[in-house]
Amino acid sequence: MSAIEQAVLWLNDPLNWTNPGGVLDRLGEHLTMSAAAVVLGCLVAWPVGFWLGHTGRGGGLVVLVSNLTLAVPTLALLTILPLTFLGFGQPAVVVALAVFAVPPLLANAYTGIRQADPEARDAARGMGFSGWQVLRRVELPLAVPYLAAGFRTAAVQVVATAALASFVNGGGLGQIIRAGFGLDIAAGGGQILAGGVLVAGLAILVELLLALVERMVTPRPLRRARRGAGRRAASAVAGG
Repeated sequence: MSAIEQAVLWLNDPLNWTNPGGVLDRLGEHLTMSAAAVVLGCLVAWPVGFWLGHTGRGGGLVVLVSNLTLAVPTLALLTILPLTFLGFGQPAVVVALAVFAVPPLLANAYTGIRQADPEARDAARGMGFSGWQVLRRVELPLAVPYLAAGFRTAAVQVVATAALASFVNGGGLGQIIRAGFGLDIAAGGGQILAGGVLVAGLAILVELLLALVERMVTPRPLRRARRGAGRRAASAVAGG
């Protein structure tokens, strides 16, 4: 029996879904860790991005922080953080994944604030708005599509990467893959493939759902502008 056939059989066994430590339990752990990591990343990245974007300073800092964060392998963080006070388990995983989520959240928050219409910003100041009011009532609403795009990117990356949590006893869907590797390859190949399919399927589902949310919060004129830019880029590539 091939690994694909074994994976189909494994996924169609109800006990693999409902037993303790089965798919439903691991899915709950996976989603909990991923959601906590993205929320923590938002709490860190968004205020910094808002402030730097509002002041118009620190563009180089945003690029530097994003590049440094991306340069640190998540697996390396997962092996280092458990040796700290966080210990093995989900807290270390959440912090490591949050670090991984920061670059898209920070970059899009900064870009969204900076892309706010200068005339709208000047008009608000002319009406006597304070700096905080300009940020809250003008810049932030205009930055929502960028925030949604950054959130979408971060969430998908975190969901896909959270499979590594099994290396530090963090649980999640990656635990299914790890358990498969613990078996003889002839017996565990189907389980390994099934676990990979579950992780990939969850990441795709999150991508589709958040793409819909991003479309809903993006004003129609901006959607048309983005589609037009995409068509022009495609035409340029085709013409080249």
